[in-house]
Amino acid sequence: MNPAHEFLNHLTRRQFFSGAGLAMGGVAMGLLAPRARAAAAGPRALEARVHPPLGGFPHFAPKAKRIIYLHMNGGPSQLDTWDYKPALQERFDQDLPESIRQGQRITTMTSGQTRFPVAPSIFKFAQFGQSGTWVSDLLPFTSKIVDDIAVVRSVHTNAINHDPACTFLMTGSEIPGRASLGSWLSYGLGSENNDLPAFVVLTPKFSPKVAAQALFTRMWSSGPLPTSHTGVALRAQGDPVLFLDNPAGVDPATRRAMLDSLGQFNQLAHSRYGDPETLTRIAQYEMAFRMQTSVPELTDFSSEPQSTLDLYGPRVKEPGSFAASCLLARRLAQRNVRVVQINHRGWDQHGTLPEHLKIQCLDTDQGCAALVTDLKQHGLLEDTLVVWAGEFGRTVYSQGTLTKTNYGRDHHPRCFSVWLAGGGVKGGVVHGETDDYSYNIVKDPVSLHDLNATLLHCLGIDHSRFTFKSQGLDMRLTGVEPARVVKEILA
Repeated sequence: MNPAHEFLNHLTRRQFFSGAGLAMGGVAMGLLAPRARAAAAGPRALEARVHPPLGGFPHFAPKAKRIIYLHMNGGPSQLDTWDYKPALQERFDQDLPESIRQGQRITTMTSGQTRFPVAPSIFKFAQFGQSGTWVSDLLPFTSKIVDDIAVVRSVHTNAINHDPACTFLMTGSEIPGRASLGSWLSYGLGSENNDLPAFVVLTPKFSPKVAAQALFTRMWSSGPLPTSHTGVALRAQGDPVLFLDNPAGVDPATRRAMLDSLGQFNQLAHSRYGDPETLTRIAQYEMAFRMQTSVPELTDFSSEPQSTLDLYGPRVKEPGSFAASCLLARRLAQRNVRVVQINHRGWDQHGTLPEHLKIQCLDTDQGCAALVTDLKQHGLLEDTLVVWAGEFGRTVYSQGTLTKTNYGRDHHPRCFSVWLAGGGVKGGVVHGETDDYSYNIVKDPVSLHDLNATLLHCLGIDHSRFTFKSQGLDMRLTGVEPARVVKEILA
């Protein structure tokens, strides 16, 4: 089946005449706009970039040039990390008041419980930095950088289960098939590095003692956008990219000649059939060829000073560790990779939360703090946006048996905590407030659409003007519901 021919066969005369003139004008303007900017920037500015931005992008001067997204997959407990609720100690094992729950739907994992006993956090909180931000003792390293980060305690979402919640977090929709945040940024802003992908995904290993939800590629998929904007996942162990090296007996010159011939055949196929995926295939072959040199150099930490390795801790030398992924993210930022997404699994603590949450924080706390500090030391934090977020929060009531030293928490979409640092973000800020049970938001709610609109704003993009035509709709990362930039946390 030829997709171009199939499209023409189903195209009505009305659709053709209504779209042809405007569409061709849009194509012409789209081609002229980046070249006009390139002319202002100097000769060959456009030609030097393999993946230039869309015409007219960014919409305004950005504070951030790139983003590093630290996704804690599974839903970290805000009650035990960032949302301090000392009054709960007096309510231990009391039933959660119906006036607080307000008939909220709950998952099947706790819907059968006869009661919902309040479980205060067993972890100690203290104030840190000049900002006096309250932080749990689970996060001793991150507590030292609170004056560089903005904590948002009032984020909320629609989804109550992991897969739709993660999909919503990364694509702005619970329904699979939409483009991810990284793909949108790759599509709109392009890349300033010709030898590495614009969007890189890392999935570090996690403790075998904790349970983990599955990760789905839709979290870094390009959806309806051209597939060249899909995130490129680097493997945690072994070769970062499989089959990247030339086979025995094939030298770079031979590989180059082969790709040139293959490119000519693909260009002929594209001119004949008009399938845009053929152009993607050509671009991916070329990127893979350049990555044969750039990826080994990228993943070689031997040039890093001992002081940097010490900053990330002893596990930085362990391939595939979270600490190694954070250092790799800084090296990618140095090379102007537009988006780095780190997916750390194992945050789904339905039972034995005190033990398992401590394991997760030990695995990630030093790496997160080191990343922000390292970026700052290299002069990169001011134009690199760092985001730390799960897909939802956890309930104040215990799932299963509650004791003074042990409890579990179910999924909770009504409120959870996120922190941001770097490009365009005001450090030492705490935004939003929840009730005494960390169950409902009482001040400054922030939806996931608001959060994504804010991230795009930091990168110079007006979310309401960033659309892609698909299935008859002007699709946006922030959807069709109202969304606002959270200016209170911006510098």
